[in-house]
Amino acid sequence: MNATGIIDLACNRSVVETAGRLESLLKSKGMTVFSRIDQAAEAEAAGLTMRPMVLLIFGDPKAGTPLMSRYPSIAIDLPLKALVWESADGKVWLSYNSPEFLRQRHGLDTLPFGAIGNLFQAATQ
Repeated sequence: MNATGIIDLACNRSVVETAGRLESLLKSKGMTVFSRIDQAAEAEAAGLTMRPMVLLIFGDPKAGTPLMSRYPSIAIDLPLKALVWESADGKVWLSYNSPEFLRQRHGLDTLPFGAIGNLFQAATQ
C-alpha cells in the first residue's frame, strides 16, 4: 500500500483482459458491477489519447447498506472501485483502496472488505 491508501497489484494480462477477468470474478461471487468505464475510450471520444484504463464500480448492497447506515461517510467510497491501468512502461496494474485505509478514513470498528483482496489477486493472474 502506498501513502495514499491505494494498493497497486501487478497484472499478468492486458488491461482489457484483467478488467474482464475481475468483472467475471466479482459477478461469480454475487456482486453487482454497477459500471465499467473505459477511460481511454472516453478520452478518444473527446479527441484525446491516453494509455488503456478501465474503472469498475461494484458492490454488494447487502454488505454496503448496513455500513452506510452505521457510517454515513463511507457512502462516498461505496460502491467500491477498482482501476485497471497501463503505466508508461507498458506494465498493467490493478489499483484499489486499501480496506485499512477505508477503516481509518471512516472510523469503522472493523476492517471492511478484507476478503476482496483475494479476488483482486486472482484477477491479476
